[in-house]
Amino acid sequence: MWLKKQIPNFITLLNLFCGCIATIYAVQGKLEFAAFFVMLGIGFDFFDGLAARMLKVQSELGLQLDSLADMVTSGLVPGIVMYQLLSKAFGTPFYVTPETWNSEQIFASLDWSYVSLIGLLITLASAYRLAKFNIDTRQTSSFIGLPTPANTLLIISIPLILKFQQEVWILEIILNKWFLISLTLLSCYLLNAEVPLFALKFKTWGFKDNIVRYTFLILTLILIVLLKFIAIPCIILLYILISLFSRGE
Repeated sequence: MWLKKQIPNFITLLNLFCGCIATIYAVQGKLEFAAFFVMLGIGFDFFDGLAARMLKVQSELGLQLDSLADMVTSGLVPGIVMYQLLSKAFGTPFYVTPETWNSEQIFASLDWSYVSLIGLLITLASAYRLAKFNIDTRQTSSFIGLPTPANTLLIISIPLILKFQQEVWILEIILNKWFLISLTLLSCYLLNAEVPLFALKFKTWGFKDNIVRYTFLILTLILIVLLKFIAIPCIILLYILISLFSRGE
């Protein structure tokens, strides 16, 4: 019985492990690798809750552990990624390499724009949201505000688009400092907005009871096929719009 209870916690720890690796890659400026491990971590984040419900072993420990893991994978990492993107937009990228891995060399070579620190507001807003989520009894079957994993997917889609869909007009928009600052502030707002959003939690598998969820998943697959990585921000927008029209149900 004890081992059965620990299965969801083990999956949650895999989420945290992926978040730690993503953090290392984000600090090194290898943002596409960071994005890969974030997506892997978010996958574990989805399955730990699913496992807990299927095994009927939900616990307060699991809830707290889940938020702590999310704070790294979906809180710290997107903040660092946005910081790196802003540094690139301002022309002052800062990457840690094995050759500069000590405090003296790091700070001696630090030629950053302090404005880039705005990106870390995402980390602060994520921490506030996660703390609020744990004590908010309204968010048992739906969400109030954008969940941190969804927000993180929005942020990490940017380096993936830059890497794999390098069209000139896309680069001009994404690497515009005002676009990145605006996206950061919008992200912080959405995380803590009093907006009801549906959760991808299936109590039954019937289409009638889950028409909103199935519609969203079908449209998501279509967008991914058609738009590739550009689909990710479109999917987040779709998620918000469907939630608003369905009143977060």
